[in-house]
Amino acid sequence: MFSRKCYVNYILFCFILCLAACTTAPPDNALNACQIFEQYPNWYWAAKDSQDKWGVPVSVQLAIIFQESSFNANAKPPRGKLLWVIPWKRPTSAEGYTQAIDETWDNYIRHSGNTSASRNNFKDATDFIGWYGYQAHRRAGVPRNNAYDLYLAYHEGIGGYAKGTYKNKKWLENIAHKVQVNSWRYDSQLKTCASKFKKPWWHVW
Repeated sequence: MFSRKCYVNYILFCFILCLAACTTAPPDNALNACQIFEQYPNWYWAAKDSQDKWGVPVSVQLAIIFQESSFNANAKPPRGKLLWVIPWKRPTSAEGYTQAIDETWDNYIRHSGNTSASRNNFKDATDFIGWYGYQAHRRAGVPRNNAYDLYLAYHEGIGGYAKGTYKNKKWLENIAHKVQVNSWRYDSQLKTCASKFKKPWWHVW
C-alpha cells in the first residue's frame, strides 16, 4: 500500500499535471493578429478591455508579448550554467507572458487593485502592459501608441528610460525597432478583422 506521504505526493503531481494541461498553448501563427484572435477570441476581448482602460493599443500589447514570451504562458529566462555544465539559477525572476519580474509585478498588483493577477493569465498580462504603458506615459511622456519607446521604457524601467540608459545599447534599440515593426503589422491586420471579435453582450469578460 502507498504510504500517506506517497499518496500526498501523487495527488500533488496529478494537480501539477492538470495545471500544465490547462495552460493555453501559444497561438499557431503568432505573427498574424487575425489568426491569433480567431484561435483565442477571448484574448481579443482581454486586450481590447486593456486598451479601453489604459489607452495602449491592442497591436502594441501583442508586439510586446510576442517579443517577451512568444505567447508562452510559462516562459522563464533560461538557467545559467555552473562550471559550464550544471544547471544553475535563472538570471531574473521574469515569468509568464509579460516576463515581468517579481518587484514590478508586485507593484502592479499593489497599485492596480488586481490582487489576484497572475503572470500566466493572458487577461492579466494585457492589463499589466496597459497599466505599465499608462505609467510610462504619465511619468515620462511616452506616447501610448509608440511601441518603440514604450518597449525601451518597459525594458529599462521608466526611470531608466527617462535618464536615457538605452542610448548606449544598440542591441536594445534594434529589438525595440522589431517590436515597433511587429506592432505596425498587427495594427494593419486588425484593421481587416477586429470587427469580427466583438465581445458578446452576455459575456462577463
